[in-house]
Amino acid sequence: MERVFVFGTLKEGFPNFATNEGRRVEGEFVTLERYPMYLVGERHSPWMIDLPGQGHCVAGQLFEVDEAALARMDALERITEPDGYRRLRIRVAKRGEELDAVEAFVYLQPTMPAASDIRVGPLDDYSPAHASLYRKRAAA
Repeated sequence: MERVFVFGTLKEGFPNFATNEGRRVEGEFVTLERYPMYLVGERHSPWMIDLPGQGHCVAGQLFEVDEAALARMDALERITEPDGYRRLRIRVAKRGEELDAVEAFVYLQPTMPAASDIRVGPLDDYSPAHASLYRKRAAA
């Protein structure tokens, strides 16, 4: 089993949660490091950028997933595509319990988007209001 920290559409109750077949760890979690997070492009996709120390500590949920579930999440996040996310390990903790941090995978964008592509942000939490702006990728 692997831990995955989700901050956007893979959260419980959000647009791509059906792809997340993990078991949720109770509570709200936050990144120990600050990261920039924005809604990006016409689809208003939530991007957390691999620039630790910038932005905010980002809120999200922690899941325990098996290899098959992780592979489905990797496919959704397009980790093998040039413009896809990268699955990296970061440290997260239950809000208010930062001394009990754990390592978890997260899907990060490797570079900042163009300023003209940023729609909202920087954010510290991806909310239902943000999710209402999200548009799924068109079927190929």
